[in-house]
Amino acid sequence: VQLQASGGGLVQAGGSLRLSCAASGRTFTNYAMGWFRQAPGKEREFVAAISRYGATSDYADSVKGRSTISRNNAKNTVSLQINSLKPEDTAVYYCAAGPRVASDLRPYDYWGQGTQVTVSS
Repeated sequence: VQLQASGGGLVQAGGSLRLSCAASGRTFTNYAMGWFRQAPGKEREFVAAISRYGATSDYADSVKGRSTISRNNAKNTVSLQINSLKPEDTAVYYCAAGPRVASDLRPYDYWGQGTQVTVSS
């Protein structure tokens, strides 16, 4: 499956962003979807994930309560809304597809190219 992430940009602290990821090439509902991020000099880390039909979701503690992951299976898209953005949210955000909801990178088989999010203080 091919994944294309979009929606990143430069935002002031306290603002909001909605990231989107469009999938193509394979049956979208075969995959749980995840969002990860990687800041300069740091390892890629889990942000959020959602099950194939949206019944289950999981969030990293760092974004829990101020972010929402959702998916539209009719449009083959998954989105991540992040509110109350902080400078420490600055990173390249990646969407990924895999067989199940997981906070570990390893189960995810397919990755998008990433979209840059920069939060200014």
